[in-house]
Amino acid sequence: MDHKGEKMGVIYAAFSYLIWGLLPIYWKLLDGIGADEILASRIVWSFLFMIAVLLITRKWSSFIVTLKNLFKNKKQLVFLTTASVLVSCNWFIYIWAVNHDQIIEASMGYYINPLVSVLLGMIVLKEKLSAAQYVSFFFASIGVIILTASYGMLPWISLSLAFTFGFYGLAKKMIKVDSSIGLTLETLVITPIAFIYILYLFSQGTNTFLTVSVKTDLLLILSGAATAIPLLYFAKGAQRIPLSMLGYIQYLAPTISLVLGVFVYREHFSTGHMIAFSFIWFALIIYSLSNTKFMKREKQKRKSIKEA
Repeated sequence: MDHKGEKMGVIYAAFSYLIWGLLPIYWKLLDGIGADEILASRIVWSFLFMIAVLLITRKWSSFIVTLKNLFKNKKQLVFLTTASVLVSCNWFIYIWAVNHDQIIEASMGYYINPLVSVLLGMIVLKEKLSAAQYVSFFFASIGVIILTASYGMLPWISLSLAFTFGFYGLAKKMIKVDSSIGLTLETLVITPIAFIYILYLFSQGTNTFLTVSVKTDLLLILSGAATAIPLLYFAKGAQRIPLSMLGYIQYLAPTISLVLGVFVYREHFSTGHMIAFSFIWFALIIYSLSNTKFMKREKQKRKSIKEA
């Protein structure tokens, strides 16, 4: 990869994580609307937005071909459906957390997520972990235990977000399609259910869309773009930069969310939070350093000396 391409990759990835970090502000604007209706609207409008993207980028014919092939490949269809359900669950939990003043716990979920991804890689894909990665798991586990002790219960929001997104990433790894086509297919799978649920809300007279204000309607409609744009730029960035570099950039989103939760929305940040976060941050430092080129070179050098 040339220097210019890598530079653009960093910009694309940073932009996607910047948007993800700032999304709590967006969901707070929809405070008072149920997370279920926001999620249903987000899915439907994401699908329509992605259809427009495919038409503009002239990928519609490729989308139709991929869709036809998908029904011939049951394994790929299962992975796609699984990815769609998992990311929908992740979105619901995150929206619910933000609008119930749990941004701090939600941000912790995305700090834990990279470690969950490594764990799944080890268990499901039989990937080998380094000593540093085992150590990082140890410290992250202590952080979760401390948070559990301070709450008196499992930090279910953090763990649910970390594991749903971790399994989502695993399912995505099994799907071999163009990023924009893949995202359209993911939203297509769940859109009929979301659309039926919106119709149900209208039939019960409990819908907020078209009944509260034009501002609310626009926010619900634009939630599709707010969802799809960072995912598309993330895919662009991931293709251009090394995974280790992407690993550093991904901490931008939960850091921004944590700052918003503490300093903007004045959520309670306890001593228990501070200690738990410290252990998880330390775990992430170890994990990130284990992925640097320097550490990999040192590991290779030791291996060469051992074999000599």
